[in-house]
Amino acid sequence: MQNKPLEGKVALVTGAGSPKGLGYHMTEALIEAGGRVAMMDVQKEWLEQASNDLLERFGDDCLITLPSDVSDPHEAETAVMATVGAMGGLHILINNAGTNAHKWGAAGDNFWDISPEIWSKVLSINLNGPFFMARAAAMHMREQGWGRIIGVTTSLDTMIRQKNTPYGPSKAGHEALMAAMAGELEGTGI
Repeated sequence: MQNKPLEGKVALVTGAGSPKGLGYHMTEALIEAGGRVAMMDVQKEWLEQASNDLLERFGDDCLITLPSDVSDPHEAETAVMATVGAMGGLHILINNAGTNAHKWGAAGDNFWDISPEIWSKVLSINLNGPFFMARAAAMHMREQGWGRIIGVTTSLDTMIRQKNTPYGPSKAGHEALMAAMAGELEGTGI
């Protein structure tokens, strides 16, 4: 890419470790656009594999890795602070990390068959995680007067699809969170 519109910008992408996932491809595109990226994922092996591939292609200064869990508020704050400390700032947060019930053994179940543990796990990653990450990032972005917080959700049809609980409702909540944050951040440069 000849034009580098993100030169001098630092992004943090959650859920960036899967070698076939959106987070990996977003990281790749951000680097190609001149940005530097903090790749965050709970899957350490995936994160190492994905980062090694990108470092080999783009050089040692293009990224750092953060083996962290978005659903833990302390880890979210630590990841943001580590990004700012290692890369000199944070300009873009992409809340991409997500999970669904079938990963936890409940694919295609009726909502009444979903255990409270699975419900809580999915909402913890898909809704609490974006809140914890955005909260931590907004503190830094407000001080610098500029930033972008991007939420990766899904279509309305997926949000309300039968037998898609708790994934659909968690993504609907993420969209509502993004709308509320946008209103509260109006005029801040974020």
